[in-house]
Amino acid sequence: MENLVNPAFWRGRRVFVTGHTGFKGSWLCLWLQAMGAEVSGYALAPATSPALFAVAGVARGMTSTLGDVRDYPALTAAMAAARPEIVLHLAAQPLVPLSYAEPVETFATNAMGTVHLLEAVRHVPGIKAVVVVSSDKCYENREQDQGYRETDPMGGHDPYSASKGCTELIVASYRRSFLAAQGVAVASARAGNVIGGGDWTASRLVPDVLAAFAAGSPVTLRNPGAIRPWQHVLEPLSGYLTLAQKLVEEGDAWAEGWNFGPADSDAKTVAWVVEQLATAWGPDARWAVAAEAQVHEARILKLDCGKARARLGWHPRWPADTAVARSLGWYQAWRKGADMHTYTLDEIAAFGRTP
Repeated sequence: MENLVNPAFWRGRRVFVTGHTGFKGSWLCLWLQAMGAEVSGYALAPATSPALFAVAGVARGMTSTLGDVRDYPALTAAMAAARPEIVLHLAAQPLVPLSYAEPVETFATNAMGTVHLLEAVRHVPGIKAVVVVSSDKCYENREQDQGYRETDPMGGHDPYSASKGCTELIVASYRRSFLAAQGVAVASARAGNVIGGGDWTASRLVPDVLAAFAAGSPVTLRNPGAIRPWQHVLEPLSGYLTLAQKLVEEGDAWAEGWNFGPADSDAKTVAWVVEQLATAWGPDARWAVAAEAQVHEARILKLDCGKARARLGWHPRWPADTAVARSLGWYQAWRKGADMHTYTLDEIAAFGRTP
C-alpha cells in the first residue's frame, strides 16, 4: 500500500505543534522537518533528562517556545506569531498514575488546556485544520474484549481517562459552536499505547524495563496481565498527518473522532512486551510482580480502527514484535553514542518505506 503521508503536501506548510518537547511531539516535529514543513512548537521544557527533544536535536530545525497550555495569553501569542495553517495539539499530562496524585493539574492541562488551544484557534486567522490528540482511554471502559469504536460513549474511571473523555466533548463542542462556521476543520485522534526510542517518562513500560535491565535489577510490573494496544510511535503519528491533510483538502467531511491503533492481534499483555525485551536483552534480564496494591487501571483495552482503514486508507505498518525490536534498537544505539538525530530520521524513513 502506498505511503499515505505525502511529503509534497507538507513542504512549506506552517505547522504549530503543542507538546513538541515530549516523546511523541519530538518524533512528530522531526518528521515534519524532514518533509520541509515550517514547524513552530509550544510546550513546557522537557520533563526528563535525558529527553528525546535534546538527544535528537529537535530544536535545531524549528521555532521552539517554552510555555504552558494553561497560560491562555502566552499560548495565543505563540500561535499568532507562528501564523499556522495546521495545528497539532499533543500537549498533555499523559500518565494514569500521576493523575491520581495530581488530579487538579491533570484536568487543568488536559481539559482546560484543550479549551485554551481551541479558543486561541478561534482568534488566530488563517488556520485551516486542527488535530487534537486524545487517547484510547477516553472511552467508558467496560473491560470488553472487542475494540472500542469512535461511536462508543466517553468515560473514565481515573482522572487521566476522565480528562481525555472531557477533551473529546470539548472538541465536539468547539467544532459545532464555533470552528466549523469559521471554516476550521477540527478532528480528534485516539491512539493506542505507543512505544519507541527516546521515551524516558517514569511509569512507562519500555523505559522502566530497560532502565532496570541496565542496572541489573528486576523490573517490577504493576499489572503484567493487562492487555493494551501496543504500537510504535510512528503509527499514530502517520494517522495524525494523514488526517490533517484530509482536513485541509476536504474539510468537515473528516472533522470527527478517529482511532489509530494496531491490529487486534497486536493487543498484547504487559508481560508479553517485557518478555520480548528480556529475550533480546539477555539472561540477566528479570522481572517481578509488584507486591503492594496498585491504583485502578483498565484490565483490557483495545481499539477498533476499521473506520480509519476503510475511509482514510490508513493501516498499521509495524507489528508489535517489530515495534518492540525497533524501540530496543534505538536505545542500544543511543547507549553506544550514535548520532541520534540521524538515527531517528532514518527510523522515520524506514517506516515510510514499509508497505
